[in-house]
Amino acid sequence: MRVRVAILGSTGSIGKSALDVISRLKKDFEVVSLSANSDISCLAAQARTFRPKVVAVGNESLVPGIKKLLPRGVRVVHGREGLNEIVSQADVDIVVMAITGTACIEPLVKAIGSGKRIALANKEALVSAGPIIMNLASLKKTMIIPVDSEHSAIFQCIDASGGAGVSKIYLTGSGGPLLNVPKKDFDKISSSRILDHPKWKMGKKISIDSATMMNKGLEIIEAKYLFGIDDSAIEVLIHPEAIVHSMVEFVDGSVLAQMATPDMRLPIQYALTYPRRSRSAVKPVDFVKTARLSFRKPDYKKFPCLGMARSAAKAGGTAPAVLCAADEEAIKWYLEGKIKFSDIPKVIEKVLVKIKVKSKPNLTVGGILGAVSWAKEETRSICCR
Repeated sequence: MRVRVAILGSTGSIGKSALDVISRLKKDFEVVSLSANSDISCLAAQARTFRPKVVAVGNESLVPGIKKLLPRGVRVVHGREGLNEIVSQADVDIVVMAITGTACIEPLVKAIGSGKRIALANKEALVSAGPIIMNLASLKKTMIIPVDSEHSAIFQCIDASGGAGVSKIYLTGSGGPLLNVPKKDFDKISSSRILDHPKWKMGKKISIDSATMMNKGLEIIEAKYLFGIDDSAIEVLIHPEAIVHSMVEFVDGSVLAQMATPDMRLPIQYALTYPRRSRSAVKPVDFVKTARLSFRKPDYKKFPCLGMARSAAKAGGTAPAVLCAADEEAIKWYLEGKIKFSDIPKVIEKVLVKIKVKSKPNLTVGGILGAVSWAKEETRSICCR
């Protein structure tokens, strides 16, 4: 029997890569549900190829348009309720969470509550509501397998060791498009160049996060919750070649690293096939051509988002959710040309200064979503000035 998959965010880069993987492993997997926020033409094309039973769109106004494009028999749902329905379907075994931003929190919680296996490509949900999500996953005995290349690497290293004796995690990152650009020149760089990542093909939001290095900051918090390790034991290393996707150090001093060609289809495939491994379309690393693997420490002054993320990780409570939401909103304003690139960390810092962190034991999904809503409104207010 084939494994039945729902993909939330199927028209984004991760969603498309997931469908590419499934198309190559179609004897093992069946797509039963797809979702997109607004790209109904792409969603309809995917539906014609993969024949899901249900598709979801961002809001009700898009329903008539996509119904005209879909094959007969495909049901359409919409909005938050539509996503929650998809992840709760009895005929879904794995949910690929490829929605960006804090909008993923509620459907992720719902999917875990429904006992689905999770292939998690979204950072913000776990960063914002990590304790709630991991506690629920433990209660429901739900497996969360990270799709993010760094966390997939850590997962594989810890899994290979049997999970014992971890002393340190090394999160690697290419450094993004501004690694060798002086900070004083950041605002001279066009948004198109900033969105052109040197190693990965990604959506706009995560590409900007890579440029500010907020992505590494969010990954620190994500790793803290996902692997149950204190943030002080998580170190970030700049690794421009992007071959070593992360490393785990153990109490005896041994270090395990996961290495591969930078291609998101690999961690996606591993999350879908775990614990098996299958042949992929990704070429193995050519170590002779690579020749050199280099590492260096990140510049916290040049990329202040890293430090803000570490502070939020230590504060806990609603601080990580506020960090995520302020970042998400500030990036929207930058992409619309309403603030400068250098304003992004400044705006986030102003929001964090105003936060009232709730005590950790009282955190609820409602409380987290309230903090997200407050942070977005506060960010908009700051950007409007």
